[in-house]
Order: sequence, then structure tokens, then C-alpha cells
Amino acid sequence: MDNAPSRRHFLKSGIAAGLGGMALGGTAPLGALEVANEDHVLVVLELSGGNDGLNTLVPYGDDAYYRQRPTLGIKPEKLLPVDDHFGFNPGAQGLHRLWESGDLAAVHGCGYAQPSYSHFTSMGYWHTAAPHSGEAYGWVGRLADALAPGAPPNYLVNVGAGQSLAVNARHHVPVVFDDPATFARDALAHQRPLLDSWFAPGQQSAAPTSNPSRAFLREVAKSARNSSTAIRKAWEGYSSPIDYGIAPLDLPKVAACIAHELPTRLYYVAFRNNAFDTHVQQGPLHQRLLSYAADAIHGFVRDMQRLGKGKKVSVLVFSEFGRRVGENANGGTDHGSANLMFVAGEPVQGGHFGELPDLLDLNPEDNLKHTTDFRRVYASVMDQWLQPGVSQPVLGKAFEPLPLFTGVS
Repeated sequence: MDNAPSRRHFLKSGIAAGLGGMALGGTAPLGALEVANEDHVLVVLELSGGNDGLNTLVPYGDDAYYRQRPTLGIKPEKLLPVDDHFGFNPGAQGLHRLWESGDLAAVHGCGYAQPSYSHFTSMGYWHTAAPHSGEAYGWVGRLADALAPGAPPNYLVNVGAGQSLAVNARHHVPVVFDDPATFARDALAHQRPLLDSWFAPGQQSAAPTSNPSRAFLREVAKSARNSSTAIRKAWEGYSSPIDYGIAPLDLPKVAACIAHELPTRLYYVAFRNNAFDTHVQQGPLHQRLLSYAADAIHGFVRDMQRLGKGKKVSVLVFSEFGRRVGENANGGTDHGSANLMFVAGEPVQGGHFGELPDLLDLNPEDNLKHTTDFRRVYASVMDQWLQPGVSQPVLGKAFEPLPLFTGVS
């Protein structure tokens, strides 16, 4: 293949990271990235259900794609082209806009050895960054422990109806909320005045206690109250003219927290309920789902720029696996293995990274062979974006990073 990125990508990254030889963007020097980054924020977005990477960033220049997907293959004239080999799904206009501005990196062939085709199991592997291990703590939680061993409050936030394994930490207690407007401790009506008065500004704290368990519970209650108050104030004070699309996911809630100057460095959000599990009649459904996710990601990146935070916030996007290369008899695709990962934001070095999987050289289950260990992407955002050298203790061993970021400040 001879698929160089657009001139805009060339000018931004300073390299011509073509697709020739199949290796993409793996040799840029990293020394310049080791600078102060204590105020950098990482947002992790999970596309649950197994997003179909092949129909997200479509390899229309490969005839094998159309042979494997005679019905589901998206014709070149319908795609949003990025070069002479790839084009975005027509629903992914937000991602295409980020690509055109040089604010999106696509990492190809991400996965792990001996892949699981179970949503629950594979998501657990991605949440912990420890396939086949039974690790109890999530990679984002372990990262929080490594970056801030003192576990300051509000350092780690998970937006969702329940806590993800990804943010499970040894020392940090993540702030978990769904609706920021009603974020408060549950209580019966007659208990509410007492809870509302505890640790309120100007109020006397509870009497001292020598009971360690009681003291711990009081601290938890105090921290929970302070966190919920901060989140509600952030949401009440936030408004934006930026269009996040029809279904903005939970990204405006993250934007509100960042705008309110919360001390959070790690946010975790998810497109929930296995939305991307497209076994049946995938075409229109997948395009619509991608429009929701892509518009929300684009809106969030632009909102960060509006707030003057564009150079301080990056977004990592993943799904627990891709889809099978060939379409099924129901107009959909079944559980696959290797997949795309995206990193978005103004500090990102836009373009292709990793090694392209061969659509004809499949594993025994007729799925793509992974060419990039997904932990290389995790290592890249840890070491290049958050703190140089932090990935090895978090991941348990060294993974070669990819040059996903331009010079950072």
C-alpha cells in the first residue's frame, strides 16, 4: 500500500507516516515528551459491546474487505475518505472532522494473545490490562495509585450508573455518579436534613472519636458529601454552545467538571448496555451508533478548546473486541478479536499507528490476528501524556509506546 496521510497531518506531525510496509508511525523519538505534565487530564471512553472497527475506519482500498463483506461492505463513494486506503463510516462525521484537523490518532490491530469472545471476560481483560490473570484492580485505578499515592479526593471520577472494574483501586475511592444534578447520598426523607447538615460549611463537625472504624466512616461520609457538592455545583454552573450531537454520552458531564477546575486527572465514561453488539441488521444501526459517539467525541474536544483546556485534555477510545471479518447470515457481524483504538485531542499526533492486520491471514476462528498489544496504547498515554515511566509499574512490565502525542506542555 502507498497511503500517506493528508498534507494537514504531514504538517502537524512533521513526518510522512505512510502505510507502506504496513508499519505505521512507530519510530518517532520520545525524548522531547518528558516534560512537566501534572495538569494533564485523561478521559477514557468505552464503546461497550464490541464496536466493528472494520466498518468504522473502512479499508476500502483492500479488495479482501468486500469479498469478506459482500453485503455489509460500505461502498467507497459513501465513505468519508482520509486517504487512498481508508475512509470513515458515513456516521462517523465527528471523527472525520477530528482527523481532518489532525486531532485523531487511529491505532490498528489492537488486541491480546488467546482472545476471549465473551463480552464479560474480554472487557475484564481490557479493564485490568491483565489478560488471563484474574487481576483485582483496574488499570485506571492502579494508574491513580501510582500517580497520586496519597489518594487526594476527587482525583478519579467514573461517570455511570455503577463503578467500572477499570477504576477499582487499592488506595483511591473513585467518585461515581450518573446524574450530576441529583448526585447525593440516598436517604429517607426524615434522614435528609441530618445528612445535609453534616460537614456543611460553618457547621461543627461530629464529636471526636477514638474508634478507628467510626472515624473512617466519618471521613468517607465527609468526602462523599464534599464530592457530591462539587459535582452538583460544576453541573449547575456549566453551559456550552458546542454541539455534542443527539446523544452526547456522558462527555458534557466531564466537561462540566473540567470547567469547574476539579482536581480530577482521570475520568472514565462508557457508551453502555453493549450498544455495539451488532449481530443483526448491522448497517443502519452501526452508522447511527457511530454518529452518537463520533459527534460526542468531536464536541468534547472542541469544548475543551473553547474552555482553554484543549492542550491539557486527551481522550482514549476503546472497545472490548472487534467483529468477525466476514458478515453473518443475519446482516450483522459476530464477536471478533483485534480492533481499532483511537486517541483524540489537540495534543495528539494525528494519523495511523500500529500494523495493519491482514484480512486474509486469520486465526483459527476466522478472526483478525492482533498486531498491536493494546497495552502499548495504554503505555503510550501513561508515559507520554501523564508521567514518563509510570506505565511499567502499573502494567507490570514494559510495553513499547507509540508516538501518539506531539510536543506537550
